[in-house]
Amino acid sequence: MMLPQHLKQIRVLMLNEKENLERTLFRLEQGFELQFRLGPSLQGRRVIVHTNYPLDGQKFIRNNFRVLAWNYPTGREDDSDKYCSLELKIAGSYQYYFGYADVERLGGGYVVVDPILRVGADNHVLLLDCVTIQTYLSKCLGRLDDWPDRLRVAKESGYNMIHFTPLQTLGESRSCYSLADQLTFSLEFSPDGKSYTWEDVGRLVEKLRTEWNMVSITDVVYNHTAANSVWIKEHPECGYNLMNSPHLRPAWVLDRAIWHLTTRVADGRYKEKGLPSDITNESHLNALRRALWEDIFPQIKLWEFYQVNVENAVEKFRVLLQNGTKPDHSKAEGNKGIEIIQDLQCYRYGNRVNMDSALETFVPHSSSPQHIDECCGWLKQKLTEMNEEQYHIIHQHQEQAVNCVVGNIVYERLAGHGPKLGPVTRKEPLVTRYFTFPFEEMTLEQEMEFLNQPDKMCHFLAHNGWVMGDDPLRNFAEPGSNVYLRRELICWGDSVKLRYGKGPEDCPYLWEHMQKYTEITAKYFHGVRLDNCHSTPLHVAEFMLDAAREVRPNLYVIAELFTGSELIDNVFVNRLGINSLIREAMSAGDSHEEGRLVYRYGGEPVGAFVQPSLRPLMPSIAHAMFLDVTHDNECPIQLRSALDSLPSSAIVSMACCATGSTRGYDELVPHQISVVKEERFYPKWNPSSAPISTGEVGFQSGIIAGKLALNKLHQELAAQGFSQVYVDQVDTDIVAVTRHCPSTHQSVVTVCRTAFKNPKTHQYSNNVPPMFIPGKIEEIVLEARTVEREAGSYKKDEKYINGMPEYTVEIKEHVPMVKSAVVKHAGVTSKDRSEFVQEIQFQKLTPGSIIAFRVCLDPKAQKLVGMLRFYLSQFSPKYRRGSVPDENPQEVLQKPLAQLMSKLTLADMNILLFRCEAEEQEDGGGCYSIPGWEGLKYSGLQGLISVLADIRPTNDLGHPLCANLREGDWLIDFVSNRLKHRDGPLAQVGQWLGAMFDYLRHFPRYLIPCYFDAILVSTYTTALDATFKLMSSFIQRGSTFVRHLALGSVQMCGVGRFPPLPPISTKVQDVPYRISPITGEKEQCCVSLAAGLPHFSAGIFRCWGRDTFIALRGLMLITGRHTEARNIILAFAGTLRHGLIPNLMGEGRNARYNCRDAVWWWLQCIQDYTNLVPEGHEILRCPVTRMYPTDDCEPCKPGEVEQPLYDVIQEALQRHLEGISFRERNAGPKMDRNMRDEGFNVVAKVDPATGFVTGGNRFNCGTWMDKMGESDRARNKGIPATPRDGAAVEIVGLSKSAVRWLVELQSKELFPYDGVKVHRDGKDVFILYTEWNKQLQESFEVEFWVSGDSQDPNEKHPDLVHKKGIYKDSYGASNPWCDYQLRPNFTIAMVVAPELFTLERAWKSLEIAEKKLLGPLGMKTLDPDDMVYCGVYDNALDNDNYNLAKGFNYHQGPEWLWPVGYFLRAKLYFAKRLGEETYSKTVILVKNVLSRHCTHLERSLWKGLPELTNENGQHCPFSCETQAWSLATVLEVLHDL
Repeated sequence: MMLPQHLKQIRVLMLNEKENLERTLFRLEQGFELQFRLGPSLQGRRVIVHTNYPLDGQKFIRNNFRVLAWNYPTGREDDSDKYCSLELKIAGSYQYYFGYADVERLGGGYVVVDPILRVGADNHVLLLDCVTIQTYLSKCLGRLDDWPDRLRVAKESGYNMIHFTPLQTLGESRSCYSLADQLTFSLEFSPDGKSYTWEDVGRLVEKLRTEWNMVSITDVVYNHTAANSVWIKEHPECGYNLMNSPHLRPAWVLDRAIWHLTTRVADGRYKEKGLPSDITNESHLNALRRALWEDIFPQIKLWEFYQVNVENAVEKFRVLLQNGTKPDHSKAEGNKGIEIIQDLQCYRYGNRVNMDSALETFVPHSSSPQHIDECCGWLKQKLTEMNEEQYHIIHQHQEQAVNCVVGNIVYERLAGHGPKLGPVTRKEPLVTRYFTFPFEEMTLEQEMEFLNQPDKMCHFLAHNGWVMGDDPLRNFAEPGSNVYLRRELICWGDSVKLRYGKGPEDCPYLWEHMQKYTEITAKYFHGVRLDNCHSTPLHVAEFMLDAAREVRPNLYVIAELFTGSELIDNVFVNRLGINSLIREAMSAGDSHEEGRLVYRYGGEPVGAFVQPSLRPLMPSIAHAMFLDVTHDNECPIQLRSALDSLPSSAIVSMACCATGSTRGYDELVPHQISVVKEERFYPKWNPSSAPISTGEVGFQSGIIAGKLALNKLHQELAAQGFSQVYVDQVDTDIVAVTRHCPSTHQSVVTVCRTAFKNPKTHQYSNNVPPMFIPGKIEEIVLEARTVEREAGSYKKDEKYINGMPEYTVEIKEHVPMVKSAVVKHAGVTSKDRSEFVQEIQFQKLTPGSIIAFRVCLDPKAQKLVGMLRFYLSQFSPKYRRGSVPDENPQEVLQKPLAQLMSKLTLADMNILLFRCEAEEQEDGGGCYSIPGWEGLKYSGLQGLISVLADIRPTNDLGHPLCANLREGDWLIDFVSNRLKHRDGPLAQVGQWLGAMFDYLRHFPRYLIPCYFDAILVSTYTTALDATFKLMSSFIQRGSTFVRHLALGSVQMCGVGRFPPLPPISTKVQDVPYRISPITGEKEQCCVSLAAGLPHFSAGIFRCWGRDTFIALRGLMLITGRHTEARNIILAFAGTLRHGLIPNLMGEGRNARYNCRDAVWWWLQCIQDYTNLVPEGHEILRCPVTRMYPTDDCEPCKPGEVEQPLYDVIQEALQRHLEGISFRERNAGPKMDRNMRDEGFNVVAKVDPATGFVTGGNRFNCGTWMDKMGESDRARNKGIPATPRDGAAVEIVGLSKSAVRWLVELQSKELFPYDGVKVHRDGKDVFILYTEWNKQLQESFEVEFWVSGDSQDPNEKHPDLVHKKGIYKDSYGASNPWCDYQLRPNFTIAMVVAPELFTLERAWKSLEIAEKKLLGPLGMKTLDPDDMVYCGVYDNALDNDNYNLAKGFNYHQGPEWLWPVGYFLRAKLYFAKRLGEETYSKTVILVKNVLSRHCTHLERSLWKGLPELTNENGQHCPFSCETQAWSLATVLEVLHDL
């Protein structure tokens, strides 16, 4: 069944180049969707994702990979949203990898999908976190008929899963894990005359599942088989023997020698040498060491297996020399020196010399016998040295072997905690043998003769075991490992290690046999425990589990891993699809560590944030099966105390994962139940059995009654969604664990007083500290203590595994507080209106006791939480649980928030979502500052959402923002109050937030952060939906990246307290008005465009002509804000003076007319408006109210002088053709403290020879590269770093674009002028626009193209050319060198006037720009090969460096973002003309570059793109964090795509 989209859980995995996640665990559930998306390093590339997850209805084959298809939810303009996905419906482990068509693998990993377990007649789901498992040693269950009575103990104790050790025929040792026959159900379970089969077991397992609601699992043992298995004798190739593993021969020789030493010691033949059969002290051990060094090693000469026979080799060499044999260089391996060829069969002196290497190394001076003898002598000396080296290596191995043998004996015979084996005998040898020896006893010399008899050698099989600290991913029996020789194996003498090889073809019988075994197991059991998993070859376990899952798709797989590393654990978990890893409470040395394990193994923190259904896939730790004891652990009663069994069990039961125990723990069996030696039966269930009964157990036995209550509680908590966990270490012995349900806010708090030390020998304090529990205690779920009783003391029974009768559990369940035997007093201490806290004082919390409280919020808070959840459920159904409607809701809550939001304008959204400190201060406010941390970037919602986006995924509840929310309501009030004080719809949104927060204030403080976040996220997403509805279809249908960029329009366009734009004509329609907050009179309130935040956001520095019109097309026209764009165009038109529009607007009255380019950008925007807006040419007839109808007049009042826009455009061109020359008003230090006097003289004109707009001088900077020197110390004050006087390339391009456009308009009769009358050389001349357009076309490449050809007739300064194949940055600069500098400005001309450029030249210059100027986010503003290049901008630095001081290099290297937009648009334009292949490659480049902007935008707290970066994309602290033109030009690229 498909889930509705809003409920469906979707996880997103970002793919990044070279990111191999084989050691990262990703856990998912069936029904989830997994989406793969491209990270920034892969965007724009043709990435292919492969997976072995099968198609619906197909079989899973591990090595069958298929390609996933990409989905493009928003078209194809960029890769930020494209994804491929998997609908996960089957359990198992699945691999993915990704690459390009020509590079197969760039990264990859695994996902593990959990199985679904079902129990009961109705097949209901048993969640993995509900599991409570009990392990049984199967051999102690008796006959199959008796099993139900013995297994009933698990059912009645509240367990829902049984783990059976293997049920197959066991080997001689009777170890549960040494199987003689993997395929047969052991006969020991059948009564005489009857023979039960696997089908009978299957019927019992199904009965347990349907009638008892219990799942059954058993072990699979792949590593070894019992040494007495019949089939291994018939198929010795299945083990590591001396034929298939000849490298083990020296280890076998040593093993036999040690065995013969054993027999001599056992027979007393070493007694005189100080080594009796009963080894009891250090002197005996020293005698053993001597025996090994003096008798054994000299006798067996192990080094000979690794040496060369020197005499034979030298003689062979001599014959070759005498015959004049030349070396075969191809066989000499090319290394200088002698090469020894290892004898893979491992015979004594079997190693050989590579004679070609010898002939190459030792060359006689002549063929004379004397010279040949000399050479043979050198070889002999060299080989003797090499043999000596081998001798030393073997000596080190022998030293380790001696240490291991002695260490083993110390543990087995001397150590207090060891088994104390007693005297050495043939049955209890010195050390366990490493190899089987299926022959009669004989002498060591006779045995050595077997080394030449293959039919005998194949039966000496290596035993299995484990190696301390070994690499679990390495097989210790394979060549290259010396574990057997160095005696490092802790050996299991009852089992033979199995040798699978690389695949079924290496040992067909073994693979087939084990596959059958696996399939039988999977057929009858719901899950498997992988025994000795860390030593099982991974490819074997993979193959077997694939076979098992084919039989039972929802197979539950658990394992115990002792790799010592979580990353290596993950290799096993990933490749095998392990669902739960066994974790042991017994690994904790104290109660504090035990509590930490509960915290580690599951659950979120209490008060965790609500996560969205679609979210990033986060790495996880393996799901835990947390057991209070396993059958490998020592007995907790011996290590701790009997009284600790109950409280430690309670701590484990409170963990939010699978839990469990081993049969015997609950009955207080006071010793380890050995998997090898135990042969007694488990007692049967009898609810009324007597305490002293050994053959039966009931509720009175041990802690069974307590365990039943704890198991029930564990299952209930998981089933009801108590997924949050808090662990409190109250004192050294008391641990309190809280489980909390995030939807109902009920908690269960279990207080456990552990008894790690025996109270009879350790003094426990009677002072138990009081506890403070937030909320109202509804009841005591249970209280229990372990108590002594009169039932005699423990005696080990001969027939049954019996426990200690002297202890039982006193337990009460569902107790009112007043009837508690543990709690003395419970009073309410309420801290404030929202904190309802109960103080608990204990009277009988003795060591070994537990108490569990059910806690809810106080009734008022509970009700308010329900009401808040009710109003949140309009945004997501996940809030419905626990929600209740408010009977008397505030009026504002009765409408959906979306309805209130739909009334907001985009200018309102600017206030709701954004506004930085300076903007907010203008209104008398500011951004919220978090004590001990920092201020938010915006006072609007985005300021908080940016921070919460980092806190939420990791539940970082310790973050200062969360602390601030818990400590008081200041932030809550701030968010709603700043909106309530506004007019109209914004105030309503503020009231809605205020009403929601009125509920929130009364919650317990620990819940405030998560619900505050829920309210904010809901408001924010609703606001975004409403925002995009007000924008163009390109934005509405656009990708996430497109929308993020479009938000830049909301971020930058707003209305402040003081309108920065002068009024426009009252005759213009759709102009917004308001009552002035200052004068109280009606005034226009058009939005203006901030240049960048935070530095250019408010007051006089908000509005810049150049910045506004570079950004206007991207942020306003493409986003569909046409009316607002028109108003800005007309407002600036009204300020035209001297034929220019202002650089700094200053409300028009304080404008500076010191830039040559702004007017051309303004004209470009009017052209874009006419092209992009329906009926856009109408703007040309719009009335403009002129502030300065003449250059020298005072500002006119609005409406005093009006003229249509086309007249203003004509005036701008007329003035340029006539020539503009004036001195800025108020010139001097008050206007600009750095500028020199000549800099205030502004000149702009059209060069009659070329048609280029030219101007400026070396003391001012009239283009966007406008850094004025400020340092007296470095003597650059008053000198522009980049005057760019003459004809700047982008101004030439913009003017060409404008003139061409006017020609087109005039031809369509949309513009009344076809040229301009000017006075030149004493006479009036009429210049046609068609002629000017043609002149620009003809002049451009002649004057701007740098061919680098010394014969080029157009090149006036060949000596200045240092980069060829580029376009000049300017023409006619006062410093000619500057014309030839490589900068990114020519790409602007390419976009606005591509007709000026020939295709091949354009492409060549773009390739050079890409190579030299393109950075990660921006374009270098100067060629890095230039001598004044410096890519790091530091405006605060004042030193003697003329080129750097006070940020003089602002445009001399730092990487500005907005030119990237023009560079990429130019690339796309010309690539299209070069054909499909070039265009495709260019699209890849463009997407790849833009992916970095996408990533920056997502991660930026400002949700913007910066003004500039330092070299190679490094952050520049002096840059605006978000800049209008950076956002706009990137959005334009996406629009072009």
